[in-house]
This record gives sequence, C-alpha cells and structure tokens, in this order.
Amino acid sequence: MISQHITVALEVNGQTSEVSAMADTPLLLVLRNDLQLNGPKYGCGLGECGACTVIIDGVAARSCVFPLSGAVGRKIVTLEGLGTREAPHPVQQAFIDEQAAQCGYCLNGMIMATKALLDRNPSPSEAQVRLELAGNLCRCGTHIEILRAVLRAARLMNVDGSP
Repeated sequence: MISQHITVALEVNGQTSEVSAMADTPLLLVLRNDLQLNGPKYGCGLGECGACTVIIDGVAARSCVFPLSGAVGRKIVTLEGLGTREAPHPVQQAFIDEQAAQCGYCLNGMIMATKALLDRNPSPSEAQVRLELAGNLCRCGTHIEILRAVLRAARLMNVDGSP
C-alpha cells in the first residue's frame, strides 16, 4: 500500500494546527518537526520504550508508531500542554519534588503515562503504578524516585482537585 500526502487539522494542547505530510508519518515526527513540540522524545521508534508518549483522547499512546492519519479529529496532549515552568502541573511538580530524573530522557513518557493513569484512577496502589509504568524504560535507575513521584502526584491531585 502506498501512503498518500494529506493536509489535516490537528488539535494539540488545545490549539488547532494545519499540517501536511504523508498519511503514515508517525505523529511523533509531526509533533517535533512541524509543531516544534519537543516533549515527546524519539527513543526506540518501535513503541517499546515510552519516550514518545502523548495523551490522545485521554489515553497514553506511543506517538512514534501512531500514524498522522489516525490523529485527525482527536485531542492530543503533549508534555508542553500540561503546565509551565511558572505553574507546573501537579504531576510535573511531584517529579520535581521527588527529584525523579537523572538524564531526563524517559521523563516525558513517565509523566504522560502518570497523567493518563491518574485521570483514570486518582488513587492507584503502588502495584497499579508499577504495572502502568512497566513499559516505560529508564536506564538511569530512578525507578524508586519515579514511583514516589507518581504516588505524590496522586496525593497532590486529590488534595487540590487539579486536572
């Protein structure tokens, strides 16, 4: 099957942008190259590591294997859509507070997967968090800090009612 060139409107972080690319272009490339959103990272390119995770219609999705054509008409949220330096989202703040980063490459995926989890389940158990993040790879060994950050984010979001 030969992919065709398409021009589509994408809703990303609450804003609509028109992009033009091949229909099977990975969403990750469109986000990074066309929309200059660098939160999602290119990791494995196979949907295995989680570095490219975004939220599509409330569900964590691997943007490196998600075709542009499948994103049309859907609400996409990237790391840039969560919070700002001045006002981080509670998930971002929890990762800062727990110092849950070394190199930072996995953080996009960890944070986005956490946001999707807490939207579905505001009070996950440690076992549920571990299961949810099992497909997100961190080679620096900050797994304990990441786990603490997710549980802290759940407490923060339950206290202040943040989205």
